[in-house]
Amino acid sequence: MAVDIVTFGCRLNAFEAEVIRSKAEGAGLTDTIVINSCAVTNEAVAQARQSIRKLKRERPSARIVVTGCAAQTQSAMFAGMTEVDRVVGNDDKMRGEAWRAARDAFDLGASEKIAVSDIMAIREMAPHLIDGYASGMPRVFVQVQNGCDHRCTFCIIPYGRGNSRSVPMGAVVDQVRALVGRGHAEIVLTGVDLTSYGTDLPGAPKLGLLTKQILRHVPELKRLRISSIDSIEADSDLLDAIADDTRLMPHLHLSLQSGDDMILKRMKRRHSRQDAIAFCDQVRRLRPDIVFGADIIAGFPTETEAMFSRSLDLVEECGLTFLHVFPYSPRPGTPAAKMPQVAGGAIKERAKRLRAAGEAGLRQRLSAETGATRNVLIESSGQGRTEHYLPVAVAGERVGNVVPVTITGDDGERLTT
Repeated sequence: MAVDIVTFGCRLNAFEAEVIRSKAEGAGLTDTIVINSCAVTNEAVAQARQSIRKLKRERPSARIVVTGCAAQTQSAMFAGMTEVDRVVGNDDKMRGEAWRAARDAFDLGASEKIAVSDIMAIREMAPHLIDGYASGMPRVFVQVQNGCDHRCTFCIIPYGRGNSRSVPMGAVVDQVRALVGRGHAEIVLTGVDLTSYGTDLPGAPKLGLLTKQILRHVPELKRLRISSIDSIEADSDLLDAIADDTRLMPHLHLSLQSGDDMILKRMKRRHSRQDAIAFCDQVRRLRPDIVFGADIIAGFPTETEAMFSRSLDLVEECGLTFLHVFPYSPRPGTPAAKMPQVAGGAIKERAKRLRAAGEAGLRQRLSAETGATRNVLIESSGQGRTEHYLPVAVAGERVGNVVPVTITGDDGERLTT
């Protein structure tokens, strides 16, 4: 039996899952389940543990290997689970030797489970061109950055990913060109802290220059998309590319986290509420049809109802269409875990209100699309997405094609034609 990957968390984990599969199968592992874990919330860790127990009951003969951010930060906890055979570090998982070592350990019946290196000692990042993407798969990811140099008080991820490191521009352009040559219509640039791209490279090129280089040197690329960014670090080249090249999709997901200045300071964020609003206004002037998504945390320690209301208001003031709401959960080892906590019931109630505001924003955007003609990337039989990442019900088109479609309405969740 092959290597099966169960992935939790972000798009970067989804990209890395394909690398893991290639490396693990290349090392000769069989009948193995790899849990690629997430550490962003307590719930994500709990879900990984529940999945491990469930999978072991269903496939008692399979070996279970845990990797990812939670494996890096809580390796002993996972190693203490009787269902787990091996814990592989978050950088180690991208290396063939780690999976060969796992195979050898299984063959020899070794008792040591933990194979986790010091993530903070990692200084360079190798490019990983995935061969496992199916030819013609509409949208694929290219990892250009990993790790984070910032230390937001709520976030455990730097300790699971290490410090910021980047793939050289030439290697990224080569990857994009190769993927486009295989028939992939849309490339998504992904990383942990994308707007810190290049700080570790010679000359410190920024994300905007990388974006321009891709668009310039891969003219056959149909669509380029950027995943989550920190708006305060967006550079002038990135804004130029948004304004000038229609192949760069008019959709940005922003790491905002809160709409209250005091909470932003306690989070150790680098922007203010007004910075967020001004950025959205500036980009709308450059690209009037831009769509914004955002991450917002509900119930950060010390958050009062008045503070929360400013986050709620930010949804409308920034015109947010896609909202990712995170009910705050304390992560051991982070400064925020030691701050005065908000009651669990209040956190849940605030998260519910935020989600409702996000759903209202999405419905409003869907309704505004009626009568528009959009270029839709066909993702599967019966569905595609517009340039703005809005889902569209569309039939009779070949998967992977980008086709012009006139929007006739919506059903509250996706556009109709």
